[in-house]
Amino acid sequence: MPHVWRTPELAHVHEQLVATGHARLDIHLPGGGWPVGSLVELLQEPAGPHVWQLLLPALAQAVRQKAGPVVLVAPPFEPFIPSLAAQGLPGERLLCVKAGKPSSRLWAAEQALRCADVVAVMAWLPRSKSAELRRLHLAAQQHDKLLFVMRGLDVRNDSSPARIRLLLEGTDTLQLRILKRRGPPLDTPIELPAHSARVAALLAARQGRATSPSTPTPAIAIPAPALSRRPHVLDRAAALP
Repeated sequence: MPHVWRTPELAHVHEQLVATGHARLDIHLPGGGWPVGSLVELLQEPAGPHVWQLLLPALAQAVRQKAGPVVLVAPPFEPFIPSLAAQGLPGERLLCVKAGKPSSRLWAAEQALRCADVVAVMAWLPRSKSAELRRLHLAAQQHDKLLFVMRGLDVRNDSSPARIRLLLEGTDTLQLRILKRRGPPLDTPIELPAHSARVAALLAARQGRATSPSTPTPAIAIPAPALSRRPHVLDRAAALP
């Protein structure tokens, strides 16, 4: 049966890959990383910052290896540049495209994939259909691009051309369920930290001060965001010295 993937074949996929930066996840992905030139679909409800914690190590690696921007299509949160830069993704390497209509988002994502200078595309496309996603998958394949598409849980049972399909859940910890991959199904979720090591340490320190009445809490000045007062994708504490 030529179309059946067996367990030993999981780690023997010959394609260009970028390590996820999460060892627990890499061992469960064919080849051990995110496939370049393929659609990776991430399902989450509601859209939240965990997707950045998941993708940031790979994006930081990708921009070190190649010049050019990471294109964000219709992100629900404004990136907090100092925090991203502290974790290896400089703000000048981000290009944010604001698009409201589903057709405009799809067009922007496809054009970004066809641009030779673009390193990766992150697109929030909650209303896109399978046929539309297939166009993006083919564009990523033709131009060797990292492509991550974020959608809601309501499409979990819909067909998808994605090579890898993950469901993101959890608050204090990030729980990943692999819905689709080249290989056998994975029944148990993969648990990852919901925050970077630096943010986690700062949160733990703050929690310790909050629960200890005898310990004074020093004031910490956190700079206001330059573009907006809306919540940002990453905890601003990561940018503290």
